[in-house]
Amino acid sequence: MTPWVLRLLIANVFVYFVQQTVPGVTNDLAFVPTQLFVQPWTLITYMFLHGSIGHLFFNMLALYFFGSRVEDRLGPPRFFALYFISGIAGGLLSYVFSPRYPIIGASGAVFGVSLAFARFWPRDQILIWGIIPVEARWLIVIMTAMALFGVGSGVAHFAHLGGFLGGYLYLLYLERNSGAARFKRQVTSGPPPDALATTWQKVNRNSIHSVNKDEVNRILDKISASGIKSLTPQERLFLSNFVPMDDRPKPPLPPS
Repeated sequence: MTPWVLRLLIANVFVYFVQQTVPGVTNDLAFVPTQLFVQPWTLITYMFLHGSIGHLFFNMLALYFFGSRVEDRLGPPRFFALYFISGIAGGLLSYVFSPRYPIIGASGAVFGVSLAFARFWPRDQILIWGIIPVEARWLIVIMTAMALFGVGSGVAHFAHLGGFLGGYLYLLYLERNSGAARFKRQVTSGPPPDALATTWQKVNRNSIHSVNKDEVNRILDKISASGIKSLTPQERLFLSNFVPMDDRPKPPLPPS
């Protein structure tokens, strides 16, 4: 079991024990959407409260099965962020669409973790009730449909949907800002205009093969008419191939 999964399991079980022994703690720490700006800390504390031992058990079971692999994949800091962003998003969506109903439970946070699992391992088989095999991606579809159509009474459906939404947006942010993604954008976007500001003049039109000559001439004429900044990234990338080797812009280094 990974570090944050273990800590979250212990924290949730401990808080449930406190709920059973300290009167009023559930009411004090539950998230009441209409009280968001009066008690903003409840947007965090509600994630550690549960209404029954069954509620706690199934949330922690899902966290146990899905969480460790996701934490291994993302690393502890990003897993921690995924968990809490998903839970907070669940509370905020409840604030928008069901402001009159208090919510408790780690479901929003766990749904975000489950979504991450399905995103990384969509075809892994999950056994529902230990019997029915369902691919992870279809399990998410089923859970989303149940939340959208309100299957089950007394369930914070908007917290579930918010967990999915928060988890999805955070994963999208991570993907678009990863070192590999930034490097790919740099490589495919071509050199910046400043890198070709003077070197484009060194392109020898007469040495270019006839297959490429018309396009190179078109791009050079475009520069003469409108300036180097008028080129698209694809045009800059194409033209840079015909600059003398010693004058070509240096490619970006890959992420370490």
